[in-house]
Amino acid sequence: MRAVEIIEKKRDGKVLSEDEIKFFIQGFTSGDIADYQASAWAMAVLLKGMTSEETTHLTLAMAESGDQLDLSGVVDIAVDKHSSGGVGDKTSIAVVPMVRACGLPVGKMSGRGLGFSGGTLDKLESIPGFRTDLSKDEFLEQLASLGMVLSGQSVDLAPADGKLYALRDVTGTVQSIPLIASSIMSKKIAAGAQAILLDVKTGNGAFMQTLDEARRLATLMVSIGELSGRNVTAMLSDMNQPLGYAVGNALEMKEAILTLEGEGPDDFTEHCLEIAGRMLLLGKTADTMVQAREMAEDAIRSGGGLSYLKKLVAAQDGDVSYIDHPEKFPQAPIKKVLAAEKAGFISEVHARTVGETAVVLGAGRQKKGDVIDSAVGIMVKVKVGELVESGQPLFVIHAHDESSLGEAETRLKDAICISPDHVDPLPLFYGQV
Repeated sequence: MRAVEIIEKKRDGKVLSEDEIKFFIQGFTSGDIADYQASAWAMAVLLKGMTSEETTHLTLAMAESGDQLDLSGVVDIAVDKHSSGGVGDKTSIAVVPMVRACGLPVGKMSGRGLGFSGGTLDKLESIPGFRTDLSKDEFLEQLASLGMVLSGQSVDLAPADGKLYALRDVTGTVQSIPLIASSIMSKKIAAGAQAILLDVKTGNGAFMQTLDEARRLATLMVSIGELSGRNVTAMLSDMNQPLGYAVGNALEMKEAILTLEGEGPDDFTEHCLEIAGRMLLLGKTADTMVQAREMAEDAIRSGGGLSYLKKLVAAQDGDVSYIDHPEKFPQAPIKKVLAAEKAGFISEVHARTVGETAVVLGAGRQKKGDVIDSAVGIMVKVKVGELVESGQPLFVIHAHDESSLGEAETRLKDAICISPDHVDPLPLFYGQV
């Protein structure tokens, strides 16, 4: 078997066998297949596509390229969730302890933000001492003892994916749906959870900007899960405006805590209840969505979710007093209100522009290695469909200095549109797969 023959076969639109895909991924991971050959192969996949079976073979080959966790010896069933990323998406911080409070173990590995999309680990690290670099043994031990983990990918999961993504990023092949699906699912399968909830975002603040693209990606990932023996559900959720009000690491931590106290924004609370309910269904902890929803609501009402967040923070060496006293989180020295210049209905709060503005303030990374400022960010005070008066606050900018404040003001003025005509609110979800 030769790499060039596999490249040519996919270039000509033919279906690759499981053995051919394994040979190619193993050779690329070991260095026997050169980067330029892998780049050519990725471009062929982008142009010619892959069947569900091919994509599943690719996913499993990448999952098998490194360590794989077996959670079955630790808990009877563990559920995982994955969000395709967005602006103001602090869902895991609220949902993981909610689900655990309902009796279902959660073993989750999260990522960091890059570009306008925030990262769960960066938000958690605004808590002093919180460890995200758990070893494989620590991950399994905490899952066994506490029934929940929210850690970074410190074990060597799917190294083929990391190596391939680095090439895709510089060769114009990131947009391939089979390659996106296999990238996400290879890490989820290697992480060992038997049930996986996928939160696939769509809109201007998401990677999949159209609903059709999001549905294609979700359908393919669910198919991969089924063919790999996992129980997978995908929710299609809106990302045309930020989720909740807070955008920025400490600000989002405080909003997640408020939500577990029953005082969070309506849209974010509803989003968390839906995601938590679907996870409980997947994990066979509830028989119906009505029952699952009631359990998730009770996790907030009873304080069980908040209690488990404290246990999670303590288990991973974080300062639990920040959960009890959110005012201890770092605060930006400059706060500036951006008000409406006219009355009308909010017709747009452009999620991507808000996210990019948060990065300008220092809440995210423009490139890997950038230091994050936990205190800065934006409080979005309005939602699409709301009626506002002239002079009403639209945003509160939390800035470190006058220079970034000025740029943020300019950008945010372009992020919002006000219409004289009635505007319907945006849906939170577009369905499930």
